Amino acid sequence: MLAIAKTDDWLAKPTAALGDFSTYFYGYFLAFLLVGVGLYFTARMYGIQFRLFRHMVASLTNSRDGQGGGISSFQAFTIGLASRVGTGNIIGVALAIIMGGPGAVFWMWVVALVGMATAFVEATLAQMYKVANPDGSFRGGPAYYITRGLKMKPLAVAFAAVIIFVFGFAYEATQANAISVIMEHTFNVPTWVTGVGLLVLTAPIIFGGMRQVAKVSEWIAPIMALGYVLLAAIILLLNITAIPGALLQIFKGAFGLDQALAGMAGGFTAAALNGIKRGLFSNEAGEGSVPNAAAAATTAHPVNQGFIQSMGVFVDTLLVCTATALIVLLSGVYNPAAARTGQFSAGTLTSISVTSQLGGWAQYLMAAMIFVFAYSSLLGNYTYAEINDSFLRGATKKLNHTWLRVMILVATYVGAVASLDFVWNLADVVMGIMATINIFAITIMGRWAFGALRDWESQYAQLKAGEIDEIRFVSTDNKFLPGKLPGDVWSSENAGVHVNDRAEA
Repeated sequence: MLAIAKTDDWLAKPTAALGDFSTYFYGYFLAFLLVGVGLYFTARMYGIQFRLFRHMVASLTNSRDGQGGGISSFQAFTIGLASRVGTGNIIGVALAIIMGGPGAVFWMWVVALVGMATAFVEATLAQMYKVANPDGSFRGGPAYYITRGLKMKPLAVAFAAVIIFVFGFAYEATQANAISVIMEHTFNVPTWVTGVGLLVLTAPIIFGGMRQVAKVSEWIAPIMALGYVLLAAIILLLNITAIPGALLQIFKGAFGLDQALAGMAGGFTAAALNGIKRGLFSNEAGEGSVPNAAAAATTAHPVNQGFIQSMGVFVDTLLVCTATALIVLLSGVYNPAAARTGQFSAGTLTSISVTSQLGGWAQYLMAAMIFVFAYSSLLGNYTYAEINDSFLRGATKKLNHTWLRVMILVATYVGAVASLDFVWNLADVVMGIMATINIFAITIMGRWAFGALRDWESQYAQLKAGEIDEIRFVSTDNKFLPGKLPGDVWSSENAGVHVNDRAEA
C-alpha cells in the first residue's frame, strides 16, 4: 500500500511558504478583522452574548424536533458542534500553547467571547436567506445570503468553491491526520492502515447524505463533548490547588509578562497570534462554515438558530478548549524551554499530559477520544461541502454528490499519510480566505440580523405580557427589517413552515 512519509523533503518548501503567508495574513490582517468585527457586533447588539445568555442555553432544550423533511435546530447545533469540536480542541490547543505559550489560551477566549456575537449574526442571516429544497428540507449559508442579499453572485461562487475545497479536502485531511498520528503513537498502527480504516468507516455515512450525518452527529457530538469535559474535571479535582497557578500562567502569558521578565521579545505577539489562529480554527465563528448547517434547521424564528450557534462557540472554546489547556498546564509535562527546542508534538502533548495524571491506561482513552473528535468532524465537514456543491450546481432537483464524496475519501487517506505541518498550514491559509469573504458579507448585511433580533425581543416582551402565545418571525411588512426579505420562506402566509421557495440561488 502506498504511503507518503510524514516528513518528506518535497513538502518542506511549500510547508514553510504556507506557514510564512499564514503568519503575515493572520498577524497583520485577519486577527484584527475577526476581533474588530466581533466587537462591532457585540456593541451593536448591546452585548447579546452576555445579556441574553440564558436564552441561548434555553434554546437548546426546545429544539429537538424538526418539521417535515428538514432537520431540527438541535441537529443543526450538533452538526456544527461535530465540526467545531474536533482536533482543534485537543491538538490545536496544544499547538497554540507550544507556539504561543499559555497566554495563547487567553486570546482563544477573547476570540470566542466576541465570536459568539459574530456566530449569532451569521447563523441568523443563514436562516433569513435560506431556500427550500424540492424535498421540503432547507439549504442556505454564506453563498446564499451573498447572492440573495448582496446580489454578488460571483463572490458567492468564489466562496462556495473555497468552502468545498476547505471542507471537502483540507479540513478532512487535517482530521484524518490527527487520527493517524495518535494511532501510530499509541498502537504503532501504520498510517496507511489508519487511512484505509477511515475510508471503510466514513464512506457508508457520507454516501447516506446530510440527513444520515445529522442522525449520527446528534448522538456523537454531545456525548463526546460531555465525556471530555468530565475527564478534564477529574484531572482538575486531582490538582485543585494548582488551578490558580495555571490560570495565572494564562493571564501573565497573554500579555507577554513572563517573557518580558526573562528578557525575551515577541511574547505578546506569539500568544495573541497563535491564540487567535487556533481559536478561529476551533470555534469557526465568522468563518462562514456553521451557517450552512444553521440554515438547514426548521425553526419558528431565525434568532433561535442564532442563539443556538452562539452556544456552540461557548461550548467549543470556553468549555472544551479550556479543559484541554488546563489538562496540559496542570500535568507538569509542558515547559517553555522544551517547547522552544521542539521537544513536544502537538499531536501527542495532550495525550501525554493525561497519561501523566491518570496512568498509562489513559493513553488508550485519549486515543479513543481523539479518534471520535476527529471522526465526528470528518462527518460534519461533509455537510458544508454538500450544501455548497448544491449551490454551485443549482439544486432544482435531487443532485448526485458522488464526485464530492469520492474527493472527501481521497482527502481522508492523503491526510492520514501526509505531513502534519503541511496539512495544518494549508488549512490555516484557506480558512483565512474563506473567513475574509464571509466577514465582508456579514458586516454589510448585519443590519438584517439586528432587525431580526429587535423583532424577537419585541415579541418576547409581548409573550411575557401574555399578549401572544408564541414567538414567530414574519418578514412581510416587518417594521424592524431594513427592507423586503426575498423569497417566501418567511412570508406572512408561510412563516416558519416548509414552502416551495425556488428563488434563484
